[in-house]
This record gives sequence, structure tokens and C-alpha cells, in this order.
Amino acid sequence: MLDYDKEADAYDATRGGEPRAAAAADAVLGLIPPDTRRLLDVACGTGIVTRRLAAARPATRVTGADLTYGMARTAAVRLPGAVVLADSRALPFPDGVFDAVTSVWLLHLLDRPEDVRAVVAECARVLRPGGVWVTTVDKAAAHDVGSDIDAVLAPRPRRPAPDAAPLVESYAAGHLLHPAGRARFPGRGQGRSPRRTAADLRRGWFTLLPPGDPRTEAFAARVEALPDQELPRPDPVFSVRAFRKAG
Repeated sequence: MLDYDKEADAYDATRGGEPRAAAAADAVLGLIPPDTRRLLDVACGTGIVTRRLAAARPATRVTGADLTYGMARTAAVRLPGAVVLADSRALPFPDGVFDAVTSVWLLHLLDRPEDVRAVVAECARVLRPGGVWVTTVDKAAAHDVGSDIDAVLAPRPRRPAPDAAPLVESYAAGHLLHPAGRARFPGRGQGRSPRRTAADLRRGWFTLLPPGDPRTEAFAARVEALPDQELPRPDPVFSVRAFRKAG
């Protein structure tokens, strides 16, 4: 997994920046009830999406929470006084205090099913009855856009997706969170080029293909043999699900 303290300063620039953040925020806002008064953004990262949620809903008190100091520090510049250091598996808030909870690009980072279940449980716990939890799902699958790069990488080893939609739905149901909507948005600026993909392979961004591994080098060499090395392939399209807490 990446060291997000070290990545914080350059994170937005390498993840689509403001255009991707705008698309994500629009999708999330479309699933959050307009009368929401308190919203918690779990794993808020640099706050680039969180800030947009707050700006779009000035009557909503928005709080960001992130585990890593570097990310939380960056987010705190964007949302002064509204960001806390917190582990998403043990949130430092009482039960039922938020009208909405969001977790954008979090669940796919968790290696163990028990961690995913813990995050879902905590999001449900701090959510009031009738409140809404919004989360991204199937992130890795979104990057498979049918390109020539995907064809080269198809045989690579993969771990089971911790944020697979059916899994998330089953964990949510166990905490009385029932499906309440879905949305999709483009990962603007996230289309892979061969040259960037080869560099990402060698950085260890692809799970189960560590830097220096002969298999990693073999995949990188095949990607480097593709035409149009600098040309980004189509952007991924991410999926968002909403769940309402029974009450």
C-alpha cells in the first residue's frame, strides 16, 4: 500500500485533480438528501472532494476524518477546524450523530474483509436512523476500460476486490443499511497511458506485482511495447452506492 503521508503533497495532481474531484462530489451530492445537517466524510484524504461537499451545501456542517497526518494536514487547510485524525475502523464520534456519512475511495484500500466490515459497521453506528451512507464500490474494475493496456494486463494476478458491490451490500445489510440509490462518474484525467502504466507497475501500484519482481518487469516490458506511449486511454467510470439506515 502507498505511504499516504509521503503521497499527500502530490496526491491530487496524480489523481485527476479538481476535474475528478468535481465529478466525484457531484455524484455523491446527488445521493445525499438536501436536508442533511451534519455530514461526515470518512477517509477524506486531501479534502479535495470534502471541500466541494461543504461548498455545495452551506447549511450542512461537514466534518472530514482521515487516518494519515499528511492527508489530514492538507485537508485542514481546505476545511479549517473541520478535520480530525481518525481510524475509519474506530471513529471518535458518538452513535447516531450524522445525517450522512460518505467514504469515497476507501474500501478498496483495505486488505482484510474484517477491516471492510469494521468500516461499514462504524459508518452505520455514527449514522442516525434514516440517515444515508454513500460509498464508492468496484474501484479496480472501473479501470478496466477495454483498452490495449487492459488486454496486456489481463493475465496479471489479482486479489479479490474488497469493495465488490455484492460484498458491500451484504455487509451493509448486516447493519440495517438498505440500498437507496446509485450513481456513476468519470475519473477525469485518470485514463492510463502505456508509459504511465509501466511506471506505476514498477512503483508497486498493482497489487500482487511488487517492484523488482520478474513478473512485474515482464508486464512493464509488454506495456512499453504498445503504440502511442504518451496517449491516455479512456477514463475509468467509478460507481457509487447509497444506503439508508433503517429507523
